[in-house]
Amino acid sequence: MISRLEKLLGTPRDGALLRYSLGLEHAKLGEHARAAEYLREAVKRDPQYSAAWKALGAALRDSGQVGEALQAWKSGIEAAHAKGDKQAEKEMTVFARRLEKQSSGKTD
Repeated sequence: MISRLEKLLGTPRDGALLRYSLGLEHAKLGEHARAAEYLREAVKRDPQYSAAWKALGAALRDSGQVGEALQAWKSGIEAAHAKGDKQAEKEMTVFARRLEKQSSGKTD
């Protein structure tokens, strides 16, 4: 799947959705740092892409970049709120709170 998607890079079909899809595929393989690269590009191309912000936060968290994950989710919360995507806003709020608790040593 990844090789088929990568063939579309640099073509007219290259955009936020393609980068998001590549990020998800790399995340499925446990390649979280690589996933984050594609997801960063997705949100750069479409800053209001709340699903990409959510996935970026998860990829960063899973690659051990806690501070960056929190920042991604906070940016995603703002994007989701501006777009009216209440579900994504709620999910990222929960993820951010959990990560903040974990990083401060508290438990749920």
